[in-house]
Amino acid sequence: MPLVETVRGPVELAELGTTLMHEHVFVLTEEIRQNYGATYWDEEVRVADAIEKLRALKGRGVSTIVDPTVIGLGRYIPRIARVNAHVELNIIVATGIYTYNDLPHFFQYSGPGTWLGGGEPLVELFTRDITEGIAGTPVKAAFLKCAIDRRGMTSGVERAMRAVAKTHVATGVPITVHTDARNGSGLTAQNLLREEGVDLTKVVLGHSGDSTDFDYLTALMDAGSFIGMDRFGIDSLLPFEARVDTVAELCRRGYAERMVLSHDAACFIDWFPAGTREAALPNWHFTHIHDDVLPALRERGVTETQLATMLVDNPRRYFS
Repeated sequence: MPLVETVRGPVELAELGTTLMHEHVFVLTEEIRQNYGATYWDEEVRVADAIEKLRALKGRGVSTIVDPTVIGLGRYIPRIARVNAHVELNIIVATGIYTYNDLPHFFQYSGPGTWLGGGEPLVELFTRDITEGIAGTPVKAAFLKCAIDRRGMTSGVERAMRAVAKTHVATGVPITVHTDARNGSGLTAQNLLREEGVDLTKVVLGHSGDSTDFDYLTALMDAGSFIGMDRFGIDSLLPFEARVDTVAELCRRGYAERMVLSHDAACFIDWFPAGTREAALPNWHFTHIHDDVLPALRERGVTETQLATMLVDNPRRYFS
């Protein structure tokens, strides 16, 4: 039986069960937290809160979350492992780098096209996370993450994406791409990944669910990729009804086998001042899909088989 790496070690694909394909445990600006976090961060409180929220998710029947928190989003695996030790949930973690523009200065002078030149250190680091473990832990990354947003294919974004693509080709692990559906950057990402020899059937184009442009969405899927309908609850970007209607219509057109569902939520994200996220986005939490989205999809004619395809079968195929 094929295996997939999780925080608690490898598990059989059949054990993934219902899977949310884009959730974060913590999203942190680590240098800010380390220097100024006393005003908002209490490690024990935040860990206990994460355990409680993930247990509630498990109580809805979810068995696995896929967490694309990489460098640039505050990845710290020992904290995730501590949380996971108290929750009977599979957490699958990633390697990669998250930037909309430039790479960190650490990579400025070495690598292709830089002053010192040489091979791409990003590929070496990503590969180590996949094959040996992350930061001296036994936890191995099971997928790769990169981003392209409103600024498009900047030189830093291109370098990160090509490094992710080369690592995929060398290791076979799948890719998730943060995209901005408003500028069609999923297509731009597909073009670059295709150039690098990536198997587009092993790519999730995240945040595609921010769009109701059926020509754009079907083009992404017709090229072979999964699309992430993965921001349920962020109603400020696209209202609930529009998100649900779009998924239902794509299911009606026969595309359930190319969609995955999620919230892109976090137990804690430090991008918002205390209390503002909950007030502005009351539906942006881990149980919104099971409490509200799935009933709404059923009302629109989405079948139990199609729901299982998006929540169970497609994640297995992605990691197979």
